[in-house]
Amino acid sequence: MTDTRLIRNFSIVAHVDHGKSTLADRLLELTLTVEKRQMKEQLLDDMELERERGITIKARAVAMRYKAADGQTYLFNLIDTPGHVDFNYEVQKSLQACEGALLLVDASQGVEAQTVVNALLAEQAQLAVVPVLNKIDLPHARPEQVATEVEDALCIPAEDAIAISAKTGVNCEQVLEAIVALVPPPVGNPDNKLQALIFDAAYDDYRGVVIYMRVKEGTIRKGDSVRTVAAGKAYEVLEIGRLAPRMVAENVLHAGEVGYLICNIKQLEDVKIGDTVTHEKEALRAPALAGFKDPKPMVFCGFYPTNTADFDDLRKSLEKLRINDSSFSFEPETSDALGFGFRCGFLGLLHMEVIQQRLEREQDMDLVQTAPNVTYRVVLTDGTEKEVRSPSEMPDPARIESYREPIVEVRIVVPTEHIGAVMKLATDRRGIYEKTDYYGSQRVMLTFAMPFSEIIFDFHDRLKSATRGFATMDYELRGFEDADLVKVRILVSTNEVDALSFLCHRTVADTRGRKILQKLRTEIPRHLFEVALQAAVGGKIIARENIRALSKNVTAKCYGGDITRKRKLLEKQKKGKKRMKQVGNVEIPQAAFLSVLSTGDD
Repeated sequence: MTDTRLIRNFSIVAHVDHGKSTLADRLLELTLTVEKRQMKEQLLDDMELERERGITIKARAVAMRYKAADGQTYLFNLIDTPGHVDFNYEVQKSLQACEGALLLVDASQGVEAQTVVNALLAEQAQLAVVPVLNKIDLPHARPEQVATEVEDALCIPAEDAIAISAKTGVNCEQVLEAIVALVPPPVGNPDNKLQALIFDAAYDDYRGVVIYMRVKEGTIRKGDSVRTVAAGKAYEVLEIGRLAPRMVAENVLHAGEVGYLICNIKQLEDVKIGDTVTHEKEALRAPALAGFKDPKPMVFCGFYPTNTADFDDLRKSLEKLRINDSSFSFEPETSDALGFGFRCGFLGLLHMEVIQQRLEREQDMDLVQTAPNVTYRVVLTDGTEKEVRSPSEMPDPARIESYREPIVEVRIVVPTEHIGAVMKLATDRRGIYEKTDYYGSQRVMLTFAMPFSEIIFDFHDRLKSATRGFATMDYELRGFEDADLVKVRILVSTNEVDALSFLCHRTVADTRGRKILQKLRTEIPRHLFEVALQAAVGGKIIARENIRALSKNVTAKCYGGDITRKRKLLEKQKKGKKRMKQVGNVEIPQAAFLSVLSTGDD
């Protein structure tokens, strides 16, 4: 048993691409956890998508042993966290399992939007925060100014911030010594009733669900009968152990330690991230740990299999992803245009993109994806409030008293010369300016209250374009406010396509409807008859585009002769086209559904 005074549980929090995975690699090397021949870049990012895009998507845990300068050997448990705003719930659960956090800031980029948010999350979890300045080997690094930015933005004393280069390994030994000195040991008692926090889980085809947990109180042994508090299911412990970084079996885990648990759990929905594991015997049961809540998806879209026979395969694939990603949700739905599929909920646009790519790569699924939309609320005439996650769920307009849309607090960190461009972009998207915070003399953080629906329509891309790539943004849901919303129906040959309909503010309905029709006109192939594309609000058509029919020259075979012969052929063709227009089906490719995404202002 490791003395709890010699255990340090910590995580690394940072903005995307500030070198978090590289620092984790150096710590694994310095503690000799991984042999030199097994070492590779981004060792903890084992998903192909993570390595390709250079981002951490899944939280990972690893145990390391370090002999410090005081002669003691310490057990370090590093719980790796994602950096992007869309994986906020993963970060919160990981921080709950720690006593300290390394706040990593790029010495060339400085404090960015997600740095501020992650630092606040660490402070809310009452962790010891150790500031670390990375990438000091770059020629344009400015550690002194960035240390000042950390003090101004986060109120963390930064005169002792450790300046390192995770890539070259400069000063990384100092980080390990700082963890020993500044991160407090865990306070759990091995003799108390068992309380273990589930901070992650993964599905194994042969062994069922593998739970990653932090033992807060008590002791867990192989062969124990345990119970998950929120799910209320009992299991026998078949195997427990540490992650180093591969699974190493142990017989017992005590308070303060981090490890994995295998109980032959086959039902994926039985494991909830943030749940508490305790003993099954009633006399030994402990209450649930505080802080468990189901994550609330904010962006919704439909996933449909291209071949309807793949519906069951898609369900199984989504269930596997659900256990690896607790903030992702799905439920079956049907569409007149696309058949049977699933309505999926995500925390944000990157989250949606990652899930879609994982389905296509890891599960080999062929998908049609509808355009994303946010959750709205409608107050009905009888006073009840209803959540609306897709336009098809919208009640009859006669029963609706008022509409409410989600409002987010958007924080944008930007160099001072780009303030005007950001102000214009935000106010064009119905943003309300709130405040400006200065970090040193070169950078500011602008705060706006904006409708969430305006952010999911390519706002981030336009922000990067307007500021030449220097701006970073982060958002947080604030609540719902009354708004003048309308449902815009898209009609193709007078048939409503529910997958293309959308909700938006009345002031932008005309322009957005017109832009979508223009986009659809280029995406839908020409047919042998004219195809009418229309956008309608209620019974009123607000925009129209036509896709011209493919023309065939039926008079080509008539050379010379009477004009009536040509007229007769043209009349026959006209009748045929009219009949085809009544009974013909219009094929809509997937590109047309995705074109709704990129319809922001040019």
